[in-house]
Amino acid sequence: MRKLLIVYLISSLIAGCAENNTKKSVNPTNKKKSDDKFKTEIVLNSNDTMKFDQNMLLVNAGSTITLTLNHTGKFGKRGMGHNFVLLKSDVDVAKFALKAAQAYKTEYIPEGDEILAYTKLLGGGESDTITFEAPKKGYYTFICSFPGHWQLMKGKLIVK
Repeated sequence: MRKLLIVYLISSLIAGCAENNTKKSVNPTNKKKSDDKFKTEIVLNSNDTMKFDQNMLLVNAGSTITLTLNHTGKFGKRGMGHNFVLLKSDVDVAKFALKAAQAYKTEYIPEGDEILAYTKLLGGGESDTITFEAPKKGYYTFICSFPGHWQLMKGKLIVK
């Protein structure tokens, strides 16, 4: 009888451990991790030497992107303004930049349909956050459209 009681207790203990392992594998946090691939947070910094701290951003197609642009420099936006402008894949960047340089009244965001997303123009110490949907798979150029900055302040958004 005593042996039977010990066998029962051991088998109950083993069954309880197996049940806990099963619960862990269907834990709701696993679902949250798969949802995270559809939400992407990006922090991009710019400075007074006309540079972004990243020139390549990788995201999943269809994901919701929250991008924060920080201007970590000290100069104001009239002399050293920075923004983030994400262009459609087929846009001629040099032609767009020329058009943007002439759009002073709209803080260097020209009229047209070449832009997918953009932040406001920032001076030193300022930041702006935008949220947008990632476009279809491909390569997209992002720039700062302040006059003359695009040649140094550019990068690629890679959508996989």
